Amino acid sequence: MQGNKKHRIVVDEPDIPFEYRIIYCDENIIAVDKPHFLPVTPRGMWHASTALIRLRRQFDNPDITPAHRLDRATAGIVIFVRRSEARRAYQMLFQNREVSKMYECVSAIKPVEMPKTGVVRKLCDPSVFPLERMSRIVKKRGIMQAFEQIGPANAKTVIETVPGTQYVFPQSDARIYRLYPETGKTHQLRVHMNSLGLPIAGDDLYPKIIERAYDDFSSPLQLVARKLSFADPFSGKNMSFESDIPLQAP
Repeated sequence: MQGNKKHRIVVDEPDIPFEYRIIYCDENIIAVDKPHFLPVTPRGMWHASTALIRLRRQFDNPDITPAHRLDRATAGIVIFVRRSEARRAYQMLFQNREVSKMYECVSAIKPVEMPKTGVVRKLCDPSVFPLERMSRIVKKRGIMQAFEQIGPANAKTVIETVPGTQYVFPQSDARIYRLYPETGKTHQLRVHMNSLGLPIAGDDLYPKIIERAYDDFSSPLQLVARKLSFADPFSGKNMSFESDIPLQAP
């Protein structure tokens, strides 16, 4: 069984003690609710402790491939493709922005700051939220943080608050925000929230880099890919998946 072969470069790989939950599976795809800290694909010091390799071993299928990206720090819904013949169809859904995504995060209850670059547009004036944040985000190889610069916008996010006391953490002056990315730049949601003066709770990159041990799981980034929906390219059926990973007060 290929999925059970030991990989030579991960003999001393540190384990990540969190497991995904499979919430849907058919002949073409597997929908996974990924926990914080678990990488989607092998990178750096992790190979076996990634969602991809664990799935390949579980299903004894080396053809399983992710249809899209999700940061290691971010929890929530990830779609994997089971057959190589179906891979392009699902990956193109994401590339062509034919997938509806909704994220939830925790940040402070405070006035929005005006970013140095880009555009902030109120969508229900005079209320601050919902708002649309557009900017140009650049991520350079070898640099941990992405940054915004002057130029044509390449990243767009709609941000809203959610009515109801269950979405507020009074003890920490924080609340849950819903984020709707219309583009998929690296660290887009983290950069956009930080640019508004609302960095996401538990973020160790924005506004500043916080060094943590690789096995420090004490402060997960409070960002979850909560809901993902699309029309299946083969059946035409409307598919919708929702994460049940909870958000916590900072």
